[in-house]
Amino acid sequence: MRFYCLVLCLLTSSSVAIAADKPNIIYILSDDMGFSDIGCYGSEIPTPHLDSLASKGLRFTQFYNTGRCCPTRASLMSGLYPHQAGVGHMMDDRGFDGYRGELNRNCVTIAEALKPAGYRTYMAGKWHVTKQVDPKTEADKHNWPLQRGFDRFYGTIHGAGSFFDPNTLTRDNQFVSPLTDPEYTPDQMANGTFYYTDAIADHASRFVREHHYDNGDQPFFMYVAFTAAHWPMHALEHDIAKHEGKYDQGYDSIRNMRYQKMLDLGLITKSDTVNWPIPDNKKELTYWDWDKRNMEVYAAMIDNMDQGIGRLIESLKETGEIENTLICFFQDNGGCAEGYGRGGMGGPRAAAPTMAVLADDYLQPDMTPKQSRDGFPMRTGKGAMAGPADTAIGYGEGWATVSNTPFREYKHYVHEGGIATPLIAHWPEGIRRHGELESTPSHLIDLMATAVDVAGATYPTTFHGGQTIKPMEGKSLVPTFDGNSIEREAIYWEHEGNRAIRVGNEKLVAKGKNGKWELYDISVDRSEQNDLSLEKPERVKELVAMWMAYAQRANVLPLNPKNQPGRGKR
Repeated sequence: MRFYCLVLCLLTSSSVAIAADKPNIIYILSDDMGFSDIGCYGSEIPTPHLDSLASKGLRFTQFYNTGRCCPTRASLMSGLYPHQAGVGHMMDDRGFDGYRGELNRNCVTIAEALKPAGYRTYMAGKWHVTKQVDPKTEADKHNWPLQRGFDRFYGTIHGAGSFFDPNTLTRDNQFVSPLTDPEYTPDQMANGTFYYTDAIADHASRFVREHHYDNGDQPFFMYVAFTAAHWPMHALEHDIAKHEGKYDQGYDSIRNMRYQKMLDLGLITKSDTVNWPIPDNKKELTYWDWDKRNMEVYAAMIDNMDQGIGRLIESLKETGEIENTLICFFQDNGGCAEGYGRGGMGGPRAAAPTMAVLADDYLQPDMTPKQSRDGFPMRTGKGAMAGPADTAIGYGEGWATVSNTPFREYKHYVHEGGIATPLIAHWPEGIRRHGELESTPSHLIDLMATAVDVAGATYPTTFHGGQTIKPMEGKSLVPTFDGNSIEREAIYWEHEGNRAIRVGNEKLVAKGKNGKWELYDISVDRSEQNDLSLEKPERVKELVAMWMAYAQRANVLPLNPKNQPGRGKR
């Protein structure tokens, strides 16, 4: 048992920290999924393990991310807005401190913040906060997980790729091949074959068990970052088979069913949302059987992820840790409308390999492989049925609209469809509200503050050899666990010129660098259909001034700078 001393209990400001044991903390992040994509948030996709966590914990209805993959990861890990952590865009240096494409040294990760409080730290999955994806020296790994506070790591340094042959697959600090990794062999794999979602879940479960046997007197923090359900649409055949025919009725019917289920669950109301018809130009009308298959595979990817979360939960139960573990599940951005692999015409797999079979120890270097390991060239385009390792296809705008039911826009944007995410919080010993909804507007910057709070940790003012650390931007979510409120000035966003501020129920938002500001009352118009900017010009000016003050202090400006090779690099 890990006991606080009486003095520490008296000094701590958090009522939760008075608990006899410091809790374990597990943050689970999924990839490119919309607000309505899991069962307890409206989906037809079965997610019984996430639903079970929700039924015994809290579901947040107004939790937000940053609208894009690596800015979300930088913000989550640092408790800062992404530009403050150096990742205002992607993994490229655009010549300004907010856009370096590297997690900077003026922030600490959650792992770095919790280790001085006695925590062991583990990560499984997608890192994606450094451009050093193929380092030649140890110095180039300065922003890899083990160099940013994690004791153990298994996953990918890069941001996307094949689920059957991921690039930059890494164990601790060394690249590994999925076919020759002596520490993860087919008999240890959940389905007897390598599939990256399984591999992430299997390692997370392994870390729980090995921690229990090797370091059971310490609490742990674990970050589990799935790549499901990011393109390419890859899934195991037995998972795909469970969803065949489920989407025959089409985009609108599925979206209507989700909307009604969300109403029934109390996640939304008819007074604050609109379930508008999906325009035909967002649908695939000619190659319907092909696009229906894409959604079947997408559903299979989420289904498989939930199975893996179930194995992780079981490992906590087996080691007696489930009651005092804070588990939070959330997503990095909204549904993805990108046209990845959807152009042109594709076709069936060739009858026999047309390329050389790759050696088992081959380290696959590309985000999209040129071929499968068994010698088949990559297939894209309409008619190439998604699922197998030799396909590279996304599910497109029509299904992304379904995923984001009933919100506007998608990944990249900061209208609700791009930034709204489920947040499930489960902690039997620390959350006394079970099966309830929590409507407090909150953001993933709050997860650093929450971890520091429940861990009884001290957030540092200096780190990395005396570097000044920027203060946390977030607020601890612990008060909501008891039904109490959180006070904050505002929540802010910017990505690729898309920008927003939320103050109370008011949200000011613009699409694109030159897009005009729109004003919405989220309490009655969360679908963002009734722009109030012309009716309330003075309020728009006030909110714009607040946003500009944030942009100036948080390294957001200049707005969406373009790549300028060599300029200001360091």
